[in-house]
Amino acid sequence: MAISPSQAPSASQQAHVLVVDDDPEITKILARYFASHGFRVSTASNGLQLRRVIEAESVDIVMLDLGLPDEDGLGLMRHLRERWYGPVIIVTGRGESVDRVVGLELGADDYVTKPFDLRELLARVRSVLRRFSQSTIKTVAPNIESRRFTFDGYELDLQSHGLLDPQGKPISLTSGEFALLRTLVENANKVLSRDQLMTQIHGRDAGPYDRSIDVQIGRLRRKIEVDAANPQRIKSIRGAGYLFSPRVQRL
Repeated sequence: MAISPSQAPSASQQAHVLVVDDDPEITKILARYFASHGFRVSTASNGLQLRRVIEAESVDIVMLDLGLPDEDGLGLMRHLRERWYGPVIIVTGRGESVDRVVGLELGADDYVTKPFDLRELLARVRSVLRRFSQSTIKTVAPNIESRRFTFDGYELDLQSHGLLDPQGKPISLTSGEFALLRTLVENANKVLSRDQLMTQIHGRDAGPYDRSIDVQIGRLRRKIEVDAANPQRIKSIRGAGYLFSPRVQRL
């Protein structure tokens, strides 16, 4: 059974962050810093403890180290995506591009390498939570404009964070994939640069070697394209960015 994250916290609620790291000093620093900024913090030093917290409590976001003693963090990332629907930020000393790409491919919402700046990490956590909250809040004011869109038989619901394929079957999206698809759908037939997409989705500019948008585009293509190697819906525009080509209708 898959485990859902807690409801999006309101302004009066504390967001619950789970720090997963086997370094007690880093765990202590992160727990103290995030608690001082209004977060409720739980910690885990291995995969077993992570599973116990996720199954026992409502967690809003996980910060996951890859270098854990009992289990590879990428394996845990895969487990989280199969069993839990909340956002994950990988926070690790493994800065190799292959680890970054694989982590994002497995569904991480962001990837931060050690050593990190606490203020930047806090900003990234808040950005991911804000994006996730905006896409999962289900309370709708009466008489507002519909927030459901269709394209090529797919149906995207901005309120329920849902995507249905042409046969009506749900397609699982990470919060990053949902934010990307939403941005593309709302800007259909417009060329969006990587920087524009990064700003819309992550609230920051893309660095010269940051390929996270390209990785997310690749993941999304595998979910909505007939042939991801020959994409017809999310097209690459050489030297410019990406274009979402289907005709989009608001329901």
